[in-house]
Amino acid sequence: MKSIKVTLGTGLLTAISLYSNAANNSSKPNIIFILCDDMGYGDLGCYGQKYIQTPNLDRMAQEGMLFTQAYAGSPVSAPSRASLMTGQHTGHTHVRGNKEYWKNVPAVTYGINKDFSVVGQEPYDEDHIILPEVMKKNGYITGVFGKWAGGYEGSCSTPDKRGVDEFYGYICQFQAHLYYPNFLNRYSKEEGDTGVVRIVMEDNINYPMFGDDYKKRSQYSADLIHQKAMEWIDKQDGKQPFYGFFTYTLPHAELAQPNDSILKGYKKHFFRDKTWGGSEGSRYNAVEHTHAEFAGMITRLDSYVGEVLRKLKKKGLDDNTIVIFSSDNGPHEEGGADPEFFGRDGKLRGLKRQCHEGGIRIPFIVRWPGRVSAGMVNDHQLAFYDVMPTFCELMEDKAFPKKYINKKIKNDCFDGISFASTLLGDDSKQQKHDFLYWEFHETDQIGVRMGDWKLLVKKGTPYLYDLSNDVHEDHNIAAAHPDIVKQMKEIIKREHRDSDIFPVTLPE
Repeated sequence: MKSIKVTLGTGLLTAISLYSNAANNSSKPNIIFILCDDMGYGDLGCYGQKYIQTPNLDRMAQEGMLFTQAYAGSPVSAPSRASLMTGQHTGHTHVRGNKEYWKNVPAVTYGINKDFSVVGQEPYDEDHIILPEVMKKNGYITGVFGKWAGGYEGSCSTPDKRGVDEFYGYICQFQAHLYYPNFLNRYSKEEGDTGVVRIVMEDNINYPMFGDDYKKRSQYSADLIHQKAMEWIDKQDGKQPFYGFFTYTLPHAELAQPNDSILKGYKKHFFRDKTWGGSEGSRYNAVEHTHAEFAGMITRLDSYVGEVLRKLKKKGLDDNTIVIFSSDNGPHEEGGADPEFFGRDGKLRGLKRQCHEGGIRIPFIVRWPGRVSAGMVNDHQLAFYDVMPTFCELMEDKAFPKKYINKKIKNDCFDGISFASTLLGDDSKQQKHDFLYWEFHETDQIGVRMGDWKLLVKKGTPYLYDLSNDVHEDHNIAAAHPDIVKQMKEIIKREHRDSDIFPVTLPE
């Protein structure tokens, strides 16, 4: 593991620079975690993207630490977020896939103007503590804005029941596939809500959800969610620490956004753009300018990040606020998206829903002025389930993990390792993972990374790769290293707990 000081944008490497003697603020740090949706490892300028403008995130990387071997919790949304929320990998956490809930409505028609009584996903285990609850126990004000994906409406695991003071966005991530929805959800403890409520998008429901008239809808969810997040930051006065989880849905399909200067600029840039006419049974409308739409969505997201950073500075909260940016999984090719054109996998193999590197290795940037040294590039191997222990160490919660283990749950556990030492510039004290672990039932895949060895199990068949010289996972060398394969199969046998809802095929 190493930290390298780099001047991003020029590619000029300079000497290794470790953090030392920075000003120490004794108060607990504020934390904002910005999680985008389906952004690939190579989608940002600071990770090598050539076609898409991301000046704010590139600057955030220059002012903070950029990780080159950070991993999502899963190659798809709900279980990846579950890993982040629970501090568990997907061999242990309850939610390991996108299980949808709605009554008597086929998936292909979901979204027509009806008021469904149940929408959302499989709930988190109500007996296992999740990240917002940990933050509340440490005295934090908590706000979540964007996708919840951790329980359907009325379930045991909605924001109002899981340590969140204020929520605005989508309870149901399936509904979040469209940016001009019929309704969003809200919960505000301050406003006296007793539970999550629906906010009807009055201007949107006047037009159908599919067809040409869909473009007449005017209430764009990404902007509305961002505005609520900014209003929440505005209410913070620095007297009490706050934790904001901004789960923006950009750049997930559908490819749609306001036709403003961002999109118009890319339409001019991609003057020979690709069109997508839709497909039978698709949840997405046809798209005329797929490359412009996708690039515009990432630049729009970048502008949101810039506004967050400027707001923190304006309010004098900048120096004591940790801002993290990441993505929930690798790139998608839905609704006309064209990852091959943008080289979006950062030269990694695989996409969303795959346990190849391209499906799970993600951008991860951390900025904390005066504490995290600027311009650092670090190759520490971390995963989403490391976030909870890291936050606990940074806010000096010495009770983790023992205090948070629920003895009523058989084998309740946390799988993460704090990477606070790496953030604060002391790589020599950083504990390393013996292995990282993923499983995903939808494509029947299991992934294990052990040092530079990567074992990928597809429908029970193991494939072994050496990432030190084969990061694209082109050469299966399982037959040449049976001892390594055996060792990694033992990890799977030990770490996997059976799930009736999300079954996978174990290797023999």
